[in-house]
Amino acid sequence: MCGFVGYINKEADKKDNIKKMADLIAHRGPDSEGFYTDEDIALGFRRLSIIDLNNGSQPIYNEDNSMVIVFNGEIYNFQYLRDELEIKGHTFKTNTDTEVLLHGYEEYKEGLLDKLRGMFAFVIYDIKNKEIFAARDFYGIKPFYYAYMNDTFFFGSEIKSFLIHPDFKRELNEKMLEYYLTFQYSPSKETFFKNVFKLMPGHYLKYKDGDLKIKRYYKLEFEEDDTKTYEEWRSGVKKRLEDSVKAHKISDVEVGSFLSSGVDSSYIAASSDVDKTFTVGFNNEKYSEISYAKDLSETINTENLSKVITKEEYFKNLSNIMYYMDEPLADPSAVALYFVTKLASENVKVSLSGEGADEIFGGYNIYQEPFVWSWYYKVPFPIRKVIGAIAGLFPSHRGLNFLVRRGKKLEDRFVGNAFIFNNKEVSKILTKKRQTKGFQDLTDEFYEDVKYKDMPTKMQYIDFNFWLIGDILLKADKMSMANSLEVRVPFLDRPLIEYARHIPTKYKVDAQKTKKIFRDIAHEKLESKVSEKKKLGFPVPIRVWMKDDDVYSEIKTRFNNASKFFNVDRINKLLDDHKIGKADNSRKVWTIYIFLLWYDIYFGGVEQ
Repeated sequence: MCGFVGYINKEADKKDNIKKMADLIAHRGPDSEGFYTDEDIALGFRRLSIIDLNNGSQPIYNEDNSMVIVFNGEIYNFQYLRDELEIKGHTFKTNTDTEVLLHGYEEYKEGLLDKLRGMFAFVIYDIKNKEIFAARDFYGIKPFYYAYMNDTFFFGSEIKSFLIHPDFKRELNEKMLEYYLTFQYSPSKETFFKNVFKLMPGHYLKYKDGDLKIKRYYKLEFEEDDTKTYEEWRSGVKKRLEDSVKAHKISDVEVGSFLSSGVDSSYIAASSDVDKTFTVGFNNEKYSEISYAKDLSETINTENLSKVITKEEYFKNLSNIMYYMDEPLADPSAVALYFVTKLASENVKVSLSGEGADEIFGGYNIYQEPFVWSWYYKVPFPIRKVIGAIAGLFPSHRGLNFLVRRGKKLEDRFVGNAFIFNNKEVSKILTKKRQTKGFQDLTDEFYEDVKYKDMPTKMQYIDFNFWLIGDILLKADKMSMANSLEVRVPFLDRPLIEYARHIPTKYKVDAQKTKKIFRDIAHEKLESKVSEKKKLGFPVPIRVWMKDDDVYSEIKTRFNNASKFFNVDRINKLLDDHKIGKADNSRKVWTIYIFLLWYDIYFGGVEQ
């Protein structure tokens, strides 16, 4: 795993600037660095050596040095593609997957992308034609950012590498705050930095002479296939899971695995035959999975390395973690992920992880809602809407919340696995007039894609296109790279997903069970208490810590100085009501607090 940065302009000497920019992402690749510069472009690269340790340094060139590539990721079928390209007459100087991408683009142009199996973000520069071609993988496992400012086109693995260039103008994109307060992350192609964008998953771009073209080359579609029996689906998924785990272990360095008490990471650890697993937890047993991880590791004959995170460590590292994130992310488990990747990086260079299983196999508990509460959904929607509106007039309560939620259409209450502030609440706590209509600005087009699908499939599709990309995979990349660790995600393997996207809903989720087929497969390797365990997420005790005087005081201080963005009285009431136990506002308070912390890091607490 690696990191790259580059820019295009007519700057006379680019060597000093590109070196400084690459140094800002040295954590992504501490093993070596490499550069290419000419009168038009500068490319900088930082390498974490995984494949072909001695000869894999980048940038890499083709046979006649007319093309050059920088690449972040892993291509798991690169050996097959290499054999194919050699038959077609291409010659190779290294044993890397990077060089396969370069020759593959020479041979197939953008058609190469459909042949790839892996995670990737890369840039190929055609030196003769002065054109760049860049692409991001199918599911958004690896990041790619770009910007155009002052006649300079920037691109790279992390936004922070742009900031040091003299042509970069650092401005806050306040519009994103409105979306963030609902999603708890930056959910669109725009970022919190004005005029800086994400190349979205399944897209590529071409840039030449100031002309930028972006095209989507891949789109996930859930299409049920009712022609197979449950056992046929189970057998097909099992075969592809085993193949994916095997492919994701290919490496010239040792590979480990993260391990929590959930079925996803437990299956990966039990299937991969790794020598080491890594787990973190907290002092409170309610918020720790360490004892479970040690028991399972003994069962599967691996060594489990664990760490207990103290409250003091958690908050001491928070600012540093938000720096590595580039944009604010209010998922409390991101901090825990930082610590487990740090622990892993002290022992291995590569770790397997369980991201993606819930989104593709139907693992979130909310997907059961249409089955568990089918009796209430038989009530005509206009009646449910009135009942929900009346219930919403009273103080928040579990029973009333049930009526409020089901009095709204799915499109107006589900944006993915996290929903922090609704549109009205966002308007109330912000000091400035809204620039957006609300989260529907982003989600409506995706709901349109699945308007004829059942409710669980709609939720899966939204989670896959928002929560997975903007939260789960973002924190996996940024936290692992902060500690110079490569994380691989076997569940997000294209052959597996292309097969699993056809599984009928009835074989994924019902009133009794989520991830039905996957849990049945996992049961062959795991005890039923693991394979049947309900989805919990990564438990972090922030709701408890916020009631402690030191944490409460820290948050209160930031809230009292937040009038630039927020109605101070309203956000303080959220904090105070949480402290006295009047309401659990922990996620709302945390979301605001993280933004203020991040803003102070990147903008110094003052308007730039």
